Amino acid sequence: MNYKNFFKSKVQSFKNEGYYRKFLPVKRSRSTFPFTQVELIDEKSNAPTKMENVKIWCTNDYLNMSHNDEVVETMISTIKEVGTGSGGTRNISGTTSYHVGLEEKLAQYHDRESALIFNSAYLANQSSLWTICKKINGLQVFSDELNHASLIQGIKNSGASCKIFKHNDLEDLEDQLKSIEFKTPKLIVFESLYSMDGTITNVAEYVRLAKKYNALTYLDEVHAVGLYGERGSGIANKYGVSKEIDIINGTLAKSFGQIGGYVAGDKYIIEFIRSFTPGFIFTTSLMPSVVAACKKSIEIVEQSNHLRSEVLEKAAYLKKNLDSLGINYIKGDSHIIPIIVNTAEKAQLFSQKLLDIHNIYTQPIFYPTVPKGSARLRITITPKHSLLDIDDLVDSLSKVLVDKKAVHKKEKKSSNSLFSRLNTFKTAS
Repeated sequence: MNYKNFFKSKVQSFKNEGYYRKFLPVKRSRSTFPFTQVELIDEKSNAPTKMENVKIWCTNDYLNMSHNDEVVETMISTIKEVGTGSGGTRNISGTTSYHVGLEEKLAQYHDRESALIFNSAYLANQSSLWTICKKINGLQVFSDELNHASLIQGIKNSGASCKIFKHNDLEDLEDQLKSIEFKTPKLIVFESLYSMDGTITNVAEYVRLAKKYNALTYLDEVHAVGLYGERGSGIANKYGVSKEIDIINGTLAKSFGQIGGYVAGDKYIIEFIRSFTPGFIFTTSLMPSVVAACKKSIEIVEQSNHLRSEVLEKAAYLKKNLDSLGINYIKGDSHIIPIIVNTAEKAQLFSQKLLDIHNIYTQPIFYPTVPKGSARLRITITPKHSLLDIDDLVDSLSKVLVDKKAVHKKEKKSSNSLFSRLNTFKTAS
């Protein structure tokens, strides 16, 4: 077998289908955000060119906490005190007072007994679910069709039986729960806020069904922590059911602006994950400086109702303006605004035009992240985006999205379930 040709042909085939992702290097600045510098590569000459004053509209640094003076100073002072690395895995000299302090803070933040930090939220999901699903004999998993890839991979890799229920469809979920014997161990895996559609889940109703059918609950709050609930502690908190969710997953990126992920729950569950999860046990722990910055960021976010309100008010302002122009987006109450353009070709074309003509960076999102035929530009707003910035964005969108000149090929529809799309995606010729 010619391995080089194999890999090369697979990538070329992916490019030919229009699903190859291009990275856009950005040079972020605390003092000028949302304006940034981007580096473009000329496709003919391969020469780099710099583009100034580009506005970013796709960051997940929702509250701009990566720019916060206190957070930055905490990270710098911790590096000066203890150095850059953690020095080991959590089991071998890599558990510092900073790690312990952050886990205590996260447990308190979610009103739970314990928490455990991982090097990313993806790893926290994949590893924790793998462990739970692998260790509970005969476990039947129920997974929302729009669940994140990290949740899906954890379930799939465990080999556990999994049923997919329609997105946020409690009736479909209950029908599937009814079909399984009451004594069979069950786990419902879902998210509080779905990042691709911006839809919010009625978490309390999932808790009700879990109790009725004797199921565990695993809730991903990655896109909700920092922005929703009392002190920003999530949508489970907003519904008053934080203590009734068995495992809560969150991120230290996004609203907290750093890196890392975690799970929180009752002590016996967290001890179980800590003891049997390879993705936690066999990796060097997060840098103490990062951990210290995370804790400081949470402390600030807890007291920052004005930032939460500002983001949601600006998102509502953008939606109102999109409505007035008849621009097609997925309606919802969250801060995430997905503008549907249907095909990957359109998404990439519109994104490029927004950049080239209007100095606006919006990332095109398409298959396999979302189903074929539902490609989109996903807009996110931060406190540093002004109302004038939003007006400029809407004006630019109105000019680009009505382009009638380009002829676009249609995309064959694919499954709504990312679980199914990942199967197809991984085995496609």
